[in-house]
Amino acid sequence: MNYFNYYTEIEDAFVRRRGKHLFLSPMDWALMETWKEQGIPLHIILRGIERAFDSFETKPRKRSVKSLLYCQEEVEAQYAEWLESRVGATQEGEARSAEIEPSSPFSPIAIGEYLERSCLALTRAATARGQNGEDDFSEALYRAAALINEIKIDLRGSVSPDTRKLEDSLTGLERMLSVALLSAIPADQLDSFKREVKEQLAPYRKQMEPGIYQQTLDNLLLKRLREQFAVPRLSLFYL
Repeated sequence: MNYFNYYTEIEDAFVRRRGKHLFLSPMDWALMETWKEQGIPLHIILRGIERAFDSFETKPRKRSVKSLLYCQEEVEAQYAEWLESRVGATQEGEARSAEIEPSSPFSPIAIGEYLERSCLALTRAATARGQNGEDDFSEALYRAAALINEIKIDLRGSVSPDTRKLEDSLTGLERMLSVALLSAIPADQLDSFKREVKEQLAPYRKQMEPGIYQQTLDNLLLKRLREQFAVPRLSLFYL
């Protein structure tokens, strides 16, 4: 399974089992991002979705499944079982698995164009932010743009870019921008955004483990802030 199919495979499995096309909500995407950050393998999530719908269909209900959150409990149960089954796995076996590099679904040209778009978007965001005087956040945006430009130059002429390493670099830049963004927002404005996100999650909080709830809340908050300040996502998934 290709590394970059993580989100689309989850979405496809959920939509297929639900039986009707349904666009996933920002909350569902934040939950998928939480699973990815926890390192839950794709096949475990797909199995959890299948089991959750199998259980749902044995007890017909008037209401349909509208959110990926319905599958969360089963996904986490499957992940816990998988972790138990791996106790005693040799480090050598894990190292061999880590060395496997899936083939890239992206052409060097597509990657180059994506990095160029990301660089321009970051520069625009930095310029807009700097109109009221440069601060740490605008400097972080300019720095990220410069680093992406260096990466783009580095990749020129590469026949087969190492997309896993590239993804690691881009994810690191995203983390740097997230920290700078959270630090730059006035406390009262940040509190307002947090209240807005908590209201979104309120109907689902009782269904979520504390760790999952907090991570999903953080992901939704960052998504809201990135939209507010026109900060692009840098992961190759958004190519």
